Amino acid sequence: MKLKILQLLLFLCMKLLVSAEIRCIERERQALLQFSGNLSGLTWGSEEDKGECCNWYGVECTSTGHVFDLDLSYMYLRGKISPALRELQNLEYLTLKDNNLTIDNLNWLSDISSLSYLDLSGVDLRAVTNWLQPIAKLSSLEELFLSGCQLRDPPSAFDVFANSSLSSLSSLDLSHNELTSISTFDSMFNFSGTLIYLNLSGNQLKRLPKFEQVFNLRYLFLSSNSLEGTITEHNLANLTQLRELDLSSNSLEGTITEHHLANLTQLKKLDFSFNNVSFNLSIDWIPTFQLEIIRLSHCNMGPYFPNWIQKQNSLSELSLSFAGISDTLPNWLWNRSFMEYLDLSHNNISGRMPDLTMSIYEILDLSYNNLSGPIPLSVFRHSANLRLSKNLLSGSISNLCTISERLPVQALVLSNNQLDGELPGCWMNMHDLTVLDLANNKLSGKIPPSLSTLRFLSILHLGNNNFTGELGSCLKNCKRLKKLDVGGNKLTGKIPAWIGTHLRGLAVLNLRFNSFHGSIPLTICYLTVVHVLDLSRNNISGKIPRCLNNFTSLAQNDGSPILDRNIWLEGQQIEDDDNALVQWKGQESEYKRLKNMKGIDLSSNKLVGTIPQAFSDLKGLLFINLSRNHLTGNIISNIGQLDTLEWLDLSRNQLSGEIPSGLANLHFLSFLDLAYNNLTGKIPLSTQLQSFNSSTYIGNDKLCGDPLAECPHDPSVTNHGKVNIVEEDDRFINRDFYFCMIFGFIIGFWVVVGTLVLKHSWRHSYFKFWNNIGNWMYVTTKINMTRFKRKILS
Repeated sequence: MKLKILQLLLFLCMKLLVSAEIRCIERERQALLQFSGNLSGLTWGSEEDKGECCNWYGVECTSTGHVFDLDLSYMYLRGKISPALRELQNLEYLTLKDNNLTIDNLNWLSDISSLSYLDLSGVDLRAVTNWLQPIAKLSSLEELFLSGCQLRDPPSAFDVFANSSLSSLSSLDLSHNELTSISTFDSMFNFSGTLIYLNLSGNQLKRLPKFEQVFNLRYLFLSSNSLEGTITEHNLANLTQLRELDLSSNSLEGTITEHHLANLTQLKKLDFSFNNVSFNLSIDWIPTFQLEIIRLSHCNMGPYFPNWIQKQNSLSELSLSFAGISDTLPNWLWNRSFMEYLDLSHNNISGRMPDLTMSIYEILDLSYNNLSGPIPLSVFRHSANLRLSKNLLSGSISNLCTISERLPVQALVLSNNQLDGELPGCWMNMHDLTVLDLANNKLSGKIPPSLSTLRFLSILHLGNNNFTGELGSCLKNCKRLKKLDVGGNKLTGKIPAWIGTHLRGLAVLNLRFNSFHGSIPLTICYLTVVHVLDLSRNNISGKIPRCLNNFTSLAQNDGSPILDRNIWLEGQQIEDDDNALVQWKGQESEYKRLKNMKGIDLSSNKLVGTIPQAFSDLKGLLFINLSRNHLTGNIISNIGQLDTLEWLDLSRNQLSGEIPSGLANLHFLSFLDLAYNNLTGKIPLSTQLQSFNSSTYIGNDKLCGDPLAECPHDPSVTNHGKVNIVEEDDRFINRDFYFCMIFGFIIGFWVVVGTLVLKHSWRHSYFKFWNNIGNWMYVTTKINMTRFKRKILS
């Protein structure tokens, strides 16, 4: 060990001695200074280092002082890339990825003939139309990365490659751009037989490239395009060296048999997910490959569990969700020591949960199936992220207490089952838990104080169970909570004031359908990032706080999601199964299906007083429900400012006054209920308000107008009940208007007639014009009548 340390120190000393002797070329130093002059956020070090560019950050020099490597990735630089880099004639590696940089053209690149590695990923190249031409002249280029550069199709790609060659190109990444034409790559591949890595994901390509000349290709990524047609039309079987194939999230169709996969003997990753592809493989087929990653979500694999997967001994990830499987879980699936990700959700798998004594799963998702019986102890012990929602599971979850700290549990999603009993009190054993979802079960008892130890808890769903008691102060320590849903239980007491002071990061607060009483604490207004506030169906009294305009997230109409927390595994996003409920348009809907939902529901309580004017500042609201309270006063006059509002329910209160005219301007309003109040006057005229039926306004005896009965003193209606042409707003039409109209007609008439009387030449031309018109009409009519008679006689 000591010998290795001495060797390492000797190596470092020799490197320092060599680097101390290197002196950078002055011309190249000036080029780097000119390059940095156009950028903000780039400094080359202290003043004493300014003279020696080979010591600058991100700069590597050869033994002769020439810059051969410039790596300034992830430095948050801003500005334009200077063509001065063309002076670095010996540059081999150039990396400027993930900076806020722009550039007018890439012509300077063709002067750096030694360039073998180029990474401009994330640089804004939308203004560069001929980006391919200078790159095609780099005969030494081996690796090219232009991901997320907003590139568009280059002109005349074939002509570019006809006079040039990328004979050394092995890696090409043009993912997440705006490319639509595949002919660009057909031309490129005709001249490049060395390509090993190709990533064209996240574009708008409609067909696969032609792969005749890229027989050495090992990595092919074409996900999230617009690929169409039958998968069997594309001859992928010739790519015998292929190791990773990703065609996910396209519109490919067809049936895959063992014939299409037989030659892919080197394959390690297969991803056809989110296509309309079916697999028809014989039950005794033995694959010629050993896969590590299988992603076939939304591919038809059923009805039986695919037996060929049993032969894959190196699997680390298997996703067969929405695969049409109506089978039981095979025993061989659990004889693997470790899997990072197993997703069999959204099938029709039945039977009991297996024993996982032999396996450990980073993520295990068996949700949305028909699994029954109790959850075995081994399932809790061997799953770091466990998702079993929407099954038929029953029994207690008290065996959670046997979970050891050896495997850090991060998520438990057991909602929509038939679990019963009380919650265990051993949550201190799960320090890393971030998601706990037990909603829609038959759990009872009190919320255990040990939940206070879950300091990383982000999502807590306990809704629609039978929990009793008060919402104890134990949750005040869970300061990272983003969603708190305990609706649909039997909780009592007052709404705790500490929710606003300690849980300021809450995006969703759902306390609906409990027995909370007392007033809404003013500290609730500290929840500045709240998206959904649901306190409905309780016994809450008092007034609505006037400080609601402190909800800055509700004041912003930016379409921001409720919660931006997801689990990522190998680049794959797995959403939290957060099924908190909201009363939306008359029925309960899950928040996860309404990602941008923003609203307030205080309905079915005992609230008094007026509607706060602060509501008019919450311009991001999609729904407001204040129905079934004892609210008085007028509907706020500025409600027309909430132009994104889709749902408004103020029914069954004691509101008075007229309906604000601004309500007619809410063009997205699809649900409105103002029934059973004391509203008066005429319903404002608009396409929107008249589209609702009379039940929207029923129970307001002094309210009139379409769609209710006509107002008795409406000036727009005559004594005979016929609508006058003059609208209500045309009050400027009076006696003076008619006098001016008659006077104008007389003046206009005599200007024309008087001129004809006094001006002989004009009068002569006028009557001659009409005389010619009469003659033409007479002759035309006579000719047509004669032709008609001849036709009849013949």
